Amino acid sequence: MTIDRRMLLRGMGRAATAGLIGAALAAGDAGRRATTARQARPTHLRAEPAAPWAAARPAVVPRTVWQAAPVGRRKPDLTASAVKAVFIHHTNSGNDYTRREVPDLIRYLSGDHTENRDWDDVGYNFFVDRTGTIYEGRAGGIANPVVGAHTMGFNVGTVGIAAIGSFGAGSTVPAPMLEAIAQLSAWKLGLYGVDPRGSTVLVSTNDASKYPEGSRVVFHTISGHRDGYWTRCPGAALYTLLPQIRDRAARLQSRPVGPASTP
Repeated sequence: MTIDRRMLLRGMGRAATAGLIGAALAAGDAGRRATTARQARPTHLRAEPAAPWAAARPAVVPRTVWQAAPVGRRKPDLTASAVKAVFIHHTNSGNDYTRREVPDLIRYLSGDHTENRDWDDVGYNFFVDRTGTIYEGRAGGIANPVVGAHTMGFNVGTVGIAAIGSFGAGSTVPAPMLEAIAQLSAWKLGLYGVDPRGSTVLVSTNDASKYPEGSRVVFHTISGHRDGYWTRCPGAALYTLLPQIRDRAARLQSRPVGPASTP
């Protein structure tokens, strides 16, 4: 997908949006200091589970910063019983944006998912921009195992993280973006004691995926979109850095150096 940034941002109040992002991040930091439908069910607020390898929760900009108005036709949010893996994506939307333009970019992507693809909400659970800022994507609660629409056949029990930009061969993936993806992955997997360097078995729920429905497939607990679907996403440059992201996420969970632990 290619986005004409000038058309997208025409008439937008970018400075005001940037202020909202800063306020959201500050509020998140202050808060931390102070304190396939048959496999899914309606979401509800819940306490974060204790896990032996929990990692710090990173700051996440809430979707109220980029969402112009609630989507009236959204279905009830669905959650799985746990998070078993993370799938990394890229938005394939260009890399020459500024941080204050990101909410408009996410709004554009959300509109594509809900209006052009007729989905009930944006497909990705989270977005990460070039500065390392993390944004809430699909609704349902960032700490909950929300079922997204990001990796055909493997949305249940997984998290979809979209790197905003295009990261094909020869591209440079910004270091702050890599660090934020590692932090987010470490936290989400750590809630369920999952080793970022490990592997897990997922069952395909859709024949349109890379694997027929019912197939039991072994994935890295941090995988790329291309591992589960016929696509080049998240781009060759980002895909080759997944081992680095796995190692960094494991360190953030304070795991010992060495082979991944077994489930």
